[in-house]
Amino acid sequence: MPSSSSGAALVTGASGFIGSALVPALQARGFQVLATSRRPRAPTNGVEWRTCDLLDPASLPAAFEGARVAYYLVHSMGGNASNFRDLERRTAEAFVASAAKAGVERIVYLGGPAPPGVPSEHLRSRLEVGEILRAGAVPVAELRASMVIGNGSASWQIVRDLAVRLPVMVLPKWLASRTRPVALQDVVAALVAAADLPLSHSEWFDLPGPEVMSGQQILERIAALRGRQFLALKVPFLSPQLSALWLRLITRTDFALARELVLGLQEDLLPKDERFWSLIDHEQLMSFDAAARYALASE
Repeated sequence: MPSSSSGAALVTGASGFIGSALVPALQARGFQVLATSRRPRAPTNGVEWRTCDLLDPASLPAAFEGARVAYYLVHSMGGNASNFRDLERRTAEAFVASAAKAGVERIVYLGGPAPPGVPSEHLRSRLEVGEILRAGAVPVAELRASMVIGNGSASWQIVRDLAVRLPVMVLPKWLASRTRPVALQDVVAALVAAADLPLSHSEWFDLPGPEVMSGQQILERIAALRGRQFLALKVPFLSPQLSALWLRLITRTDFALARELVLGLQEDLLPKDERFWSLIDHEQLMSFDAAARYALASE
């Protein structure tokens, strides 16, 4: 793993699923953590909270002041925002412009993978944000992960609820799509290492987990870890759009968010390569079962 020169790291989305795990990991590597919040917050556990709204340009200069590296971990997909792609473009443009003005040396962005065909609105937005950030003046390390396994992950929550709550599931054809789920612990290690990864220019990297798994296999493995047998009836006509509707009844995940995530599962979401793990000397990845056990135990 590259050695860190530490300094200050600005973390947007610091109170979210990824951000809350990243903050203590950055502190352990010697970084001073500057976290953003839309409302004033007192310092907690050595974290300096800075009031910032990425849609309010006037609030950005003070938030970026003194930061050597800046993490972009926010998105506008939840709730009922029908214009989330526009919101994400605007926040990414404001972020990269402010980072450049503040003299930030590196931006690290956690996005989503590129499918082989036409991406869903969610994946298209995630990829667009990466393009906007990489087009700026500050070198960017864009990391692309599909399903992150951990308590608090929206995609994990969906498959966890389906596997644990349903005695029998009508299995749509699209759950044959394959991906490579990755443990939260490995994603955090990647984000920390990306702060000091030598880069001659902005670049994106996939973050694949150790196993290629279909949606059905993911559900079966989670059910087995809970001592259940996962029973499924295959039907080819249940579209992702219809599937998203019954998710409203099954999962605790925000419905608008769940719908967009399901629509992104129509094709395989497999990585281009695994080179990032080699670059940071982190090739011992947590297995799916170990990551899933940890996620289930931490509920």
